[in-house]
Amino acid sequence: MSYYQEYSKFKEFDFGSFFAQITDDDIRGVLAKDRLEREDFLVLLSPKASNYLEEMAQKAHKLTVQNFGRIIFLYAPLYLANYCVNQCAYCGFNVKNGFKRDKLTLNQVEEEAKAIMDKGIKDLVVLTGESRKHSPVSYIKDSINIIKEYISSIAIEVYPMKTEEYKELVETGVDGLTIYQETYNEDIYDEVHIKGPKKNYRFRLDAPERGCQAGMRRVNIGPLLGLDDWRKETFFAGLHANYLQNKYLDTAISLSLPRLRPHLGSFQPNSIVDDSALVQIILAYRLFLPHIGISLSTRESRELRDNLLPLGITKMSAESSTAVGGYARDKGAKQFDISDDRTVVEMKDLLLNKGYQPIFKNWQQI
Repeated sequence: MSYYQEYSKFKEFDFGSFFAQITDDDIRGVLAKDRLEREDFLVLLSPKASNYLEEMAQKAHKLTVQNFGRIIFLYAPLYLANYCVNQCAYCGFNVKNGFKRDKLTLNQVEEEAKAIMDKGIKDLVVLTGESRKHSPVSYIKDSINIIKEYISSIAIEVYPMKTEEYKELVETGVDGLTIYQETYNEDIYDEVHIKGPKKNYRFRLDAPERGCQAGMRRVNIGPLLGLDDWRKETFFAGLHANYLQNKYLDTAISLSLPRLRPHLGSFQPNSIVDDSALVQIILAYRLFLPHIGISLSTRESRELRDNLLPLGITKMSAESSTAVGGYARDKGAKQFDISDDRTVVEMKDLLLNKGYQPIFKNWQQI
């Protein structure tokens, strides 16, 4: 079985009619529950529920402290290469975008790993553009063998792989997988992924499950908010996380909240996800999935990230670069612009001042 069967149950669901029938009593009833069902989750995503954000926030904060304590895990991304064979309308690495492509040599990988380690970061997400030719599994494995000498916990965010390939990377030292479906809407998915292997919706949709089957310790998913109506995308991502969490008990499942950011190209979001919407998304995730990690990247502004901290966030990136060689070398073309450019030290001080414990390391490969 695949999550696609679960998704298909709601693919033609009339969200508009459902939301139109929601009453204040429905929302108060959901907030009084200790355990939420799928329909309850959808109630919390309704336009009517936007009037109850304060009540939702109080319960979300309580659940987060209860299940995670007052800790925030800090991580950074490391871009190994920006070669890509896909023509994705929304991405700066689009194969049609004319800029100088780059790929780190193994010596440069070591320089980057050292530079990140020197900042105090011990949790890394390794990224490449989606090109098997320029970033084959062998290159990623060689890079991981170098990085693991400096970084204790390594996740990958690369092209979707087969189960056997994920197993190879787990054996090399990878313990986490991040892969975004981008949009759960099959029609929009086909429209924005113009050419390339990424056009295969089902292969990408099932990639998180293949990662779980391969023995990944943690798997992180989410939609790219802005490609379709955010309420629908959040609902499908929440169901996806719930499906994986219930089926793969040994894997820690988490959700990210990437919103479309400025990049090379002129693509405009199909759905505007304002700050209020982002708050509602976080709160609905936390109330439906109290044990799920929720990550917030430097795509968002420092002010917003500070204010979202108490609502359910468990992990944040710090001093990030989305350029290949962005830590030890001059920065090149970026996948997207970041909004929060604070250093790791500044983020650590902020968290301590707000009563949180910054965690740099919670896992060590043996």
